[in-house]
Amino acid sequence: MSVHKAIALIAHDQKKDDLADFARSHQKALARFPIVATGTTGGRIADACPELQIQRLKSGPLGGDQQIGALIATGDVSLVIFFVDPLTAMPHDVDVKALMRLAIVYDIPMALNRATADTLLKALG
Repeated sequence: MSVHKAIALIAHDQKKDDLADFARSHQKALARFPIVATGTTGGRIADACPELQIQRLKSGPLGGDQQIGALIATGDVSLVIFFVDPLTAMPHDVDVKALMRLAIVYDIPMALNRATADTLLKALG
């Protein structure tokens, strides 16, 4: 594993394939960092990019969002990439808002779409 802090990867159901495609196209950059991901999303990314080391947490609605929030609070995550589907109601919307609040409080860059995620990864070098 790298000495870098982790990058967290999360996606709503309708965006999981988009995030897996994003990871595939940026796997060289992502491979330099530990990756944490919520359960199903982490599985999709692992299938798309078997060479990435991914720590899979619980599914978002089952506590994975809170697990990533805890990693943000302890200083173990330096970037959150969360592909959000704004057109689909989420039953765990309060969990998502709490995660976003923690990223703001701890001043962690957070990409909510592919354009921003591309920009942030390029900035990492």
